[in-house]
Amino acid sequence: MNVNVKEELQKKQTSSQANDYILEVQNLKKHFPIKSGIFQRTVGHVKAVDGLSFGVKKGETLGIVGESGCGKSTAGRTIIRLERPTEGKIFYKGKDISHIRENELRKVVRKEIQMIFQDPYASLNPRKTLGSTLMEPLKEHNLFNNNNERLDRVKELLETVGLDAAFTNRYPHEFSGGQRQRIGIARTLALNPELIIADEAVSALDVSIQAQVINLMQRLQEEFQLTYLFISHDLSVVRHISDRVAVMYLGRIMEVAEKHSLYADPMHPYTQSLLSAVPEPLRKGMEKRERIILKGDIPNPANPPKGCVFSTRCPAVMDICKEVSPKLKEEDTDHFVACHLYN
Repeated sequence: MNVNVKEELQKKQTSSQANDYILEVQNLKKHFPIKSGIFQRTVGHVKAVDGLSFGVKKGETLGIVGESGCGKSTAGRTIIRLERPTEGKIFYKGKDISHIRENELRKVVRKEIQMIFQDPYASLNPRKTLGSTLMEPLKEHNLFNNNNERLDRVKELLETVGLDAAFTNRYPHEFSGGQRQRIGIARTLALNPELIIADEAVSALDVSIQAQVINLMQRLQEEFQLTYLFISHDLSVVRHISDRVAVMYLGRIMEVAEKHSLYADPMHPYTQSLLSAVPEPLRKGMEKRERIILKGDIPNPANPPKGCVFSTRCPAVMDICKEVSPKLKEEDTDHFVACHLYN
């Protein structure tokens, strides 16, 4: 490990004692305008993210799960400021980054917060060699004195993610999906980030390769003191890698808890239905979990239901659910749920 990397890690270890939370999100909203007519007037909004509030502690992995279309990926892209938030605040290490200017965003966010994208085939430029791709962020942020030093850093990154350092002159089409995702991970590590947002990072990979990539991410987290925001629809993968889990539905968080608490005792009806669909081997003395089938489809995010957004599909719906939106409250130790059954 070179001197620059060691210095960065020492700074991270010192700063980690200052504050428990590296990322705090308060009432985050991202609404996309719906245009219509010759003059493209705004006639409505798609409420992709509609009031998220949570925190991520330094060194932990917070998993965000939910059905496709619930706003998970939009939340990740908004937090890293690839999308501009409509409303709410995003605090990174105590600094509000939700509306800072691009030049300051580049200094504060682009280096210390990185993203692993879902599609390993689309996230790499097919016309650039591997060495050129990994060297680009080093040049952009003026790291190292010359290209020879940058090339040494690139080779170090490749070895760190389990690839041959001699691959620097190869092109993306020469690699498998799993290898490409390792390259994507190497690219996120290039600037020594503190927070990594993984957006469905293993969903496009075979199951056996998924396990390898997850194990790699866990090893890197321990080695470089990384913090992960892990976005996925796969509850089994999230259970394996996460410390805490947040369950999203239609742009809002339904339940947040430490993973063992959430999987053993889910409180929200939506979480219960999701977990009932996860296949588990029956052990001696263990009762088979009853499958909960939800009626209907996810409502249109351009016109979400009044009150609780889950009220149109909830098997335990009450009159109040159709009128009043429940707040996310702590019902057990570090176990938060947004449901009128408990509020």
